[in-house]
Amino acid sequence: MTMKHNTDRISIQVGLSGYSFKIEADGQERSSGWMSADKIFTTSEFQKKYSEVEISVFTPKCTLVPAQFHSPEVSAGLLADVVRLDEGDTVSYVELPDLGSVLVYSNIIGETLSKVISETVMTVDGMKTPPLPEIYYMLKSLSDLEEYNKIVASYVDGVLYLVIAQGRTLLLCNTYKAPDFTTAEYFIFLAMKKLQLNPEMSTITFRTPLDEEEEMSLYRYFKNVDII
Repeated sequence: MTMKHNTDRISIQVGLSGYSFKIEADGQERSSGWMSADKIFTTSEFQKKYSEVEISVFTPKCTLVPAQFHSPEVSAGLLADVVRLDEGDTVSYVELPDLGSVLVYSNIIGETLSKVISETVMTVDGMKTPPLPEIYYMLKSLSDLEEYNKIVASYVDGVLYLVIAQGRTLLLCNTYKAPDFTTAEYFIFLAMKKLQLNPEMSTITFRTPLDEEEEMSLYRYFKNVDII
C-alpha cells in the first residue's frame, strides 16, 4: 500500500462550467475529460487519498508582479489596476521565487467548486491542498520544458491563458477573452508575432484537452503540439 501511495498523483482543473482531473499512478496516466459540477459527489476518484494533489482554478483575475514591488497590503490595489474586481472578490497571492515574482489573484470564478474539491481530495497525510490559479501551474511548468521557445496555453470557458518564455526569460503572461478556438489561435499568433517567435520552430504545450480539429489546426503552424 505504501508503494502505491508514493506513486499516486492527481491534478484537478476547475472552471466555471465544471472540472477535469488527471491521475498518474505506477507509471500510467489517465484523464477524466471535462465533467459537470453536479458529478463531484459521485466521482469515486475524489474519495481516495494521494501522495500529491494539485488543484488549479481557471481565473483570469490575476497579475504577475516583480517581488520587489509587492507587499500583502498592496495586493488588492495591484490586481485592481489590471482587472475589474467586484464587491466580495477575495484577493490572495502566491510567490514564484524562481521568477522573482508574485502572482496576485482572485479565485472568485469557480471558487465554490474548488473549495469543495479542496475539502474532499486530500493527501495521504490528511493535508488539504489550496486551490491556485491555472496561470501559477503554467508558470511552474516552464522549468520542465526542454525547448528554448516555451509556449504554454490553456483554453476553457471562453478564455485563453497564455505564457511564453525564451530560455529562462519570461516574455509574456496574460489572459484573453476568446469566444471560440479560432479567436484563441489569433491571440496566440499575435503574441508570437510581437515577440518575433517563429511557430514553425516552436512547440506549443496545452494544459487543457484539444479535440482533433483544434490539434490539427495548430499543427498547420507549429513544429509540434503537446498536451500535458
